[in-house]
Amino acid sequence: MIAKLRAIVFYIGYVITGILFGALALPLMLFPYSLRAPVLVAWNRFCLFWLKVCCGVRIDIRGNKESLTRPCVILANHQSSWETLFLQAHFSPVATILKQELLNIPFFGWGLRALRSIPIDRGNPREALKKIRKEGVARLDDGISVLVFPEGTRKEPGELGNFARSGADIAIAANVPVVAVAHNAGVFWAPHKLAKQAGVVTVSISDMISSEDRNSKELTQEVRNWIEQHSV
Repeated sequence: MIAKLRAIVFYIGYVITGILFGALALPLMLFPYSLRAPVLVAWNRFCLFWLKVCCGVRIDIRGNKESLTRPCVILANHQSSWETLFLQAHFSPVATILKQELLNIPFFGWGLRALRSIPIDRGNPREALKKIRKEGVARLDDGISVLVFPEGTRKEPGELGNFARSGADIAIAANVPVVAVAHNAGVFWAPHKLAKQAGVVTVSISDMISSEDRNSKELTQEVRNWIEQHSV
């Protein structure tokens, strides 16, 4: 019961500030991306802080803790909403590939648009792949990294799904490296459950992995192997 009450307090702050930042996203669209992105990502940082205060969820970053020296494609496993909040803040500026329905959510969707997210239609896989590659390369050319969840949907902690090659395709087309990220956020922020479990989310970040002279199949497999080996 206490855990649920703490989660309710967290979500009150999460929703209220989300509405405020979402409303702020509309006028911020008049400003260059380089100015609006840090302002909007401050909401992600607040949510992670508020989650720690309310629910006792902390973060332990392992591996490469340095900031990115150049735009890249970030490939991460997907377990909850937590990793989207964290990765958008940690790797900012970054554009996230996501299902287009999320952009239709009032306030939250406005913020995602302002952050130049890449929406895709899952009902049309062929067109989605074309869009991912075209817009992903365009973001990288603009100096913005691209965040991809290659499993396509959330998995239970300890479970790793098949990886789509789209992230590797973008990296190869743009001639940029990839960074692999493994985490266990689903243990503490389980989908479809109100209560959050106190503890430490372990995030492992790889060094940059070159995409030069690679094919998407072998690069995707290398990233999946790395994430599997560094999952806890």
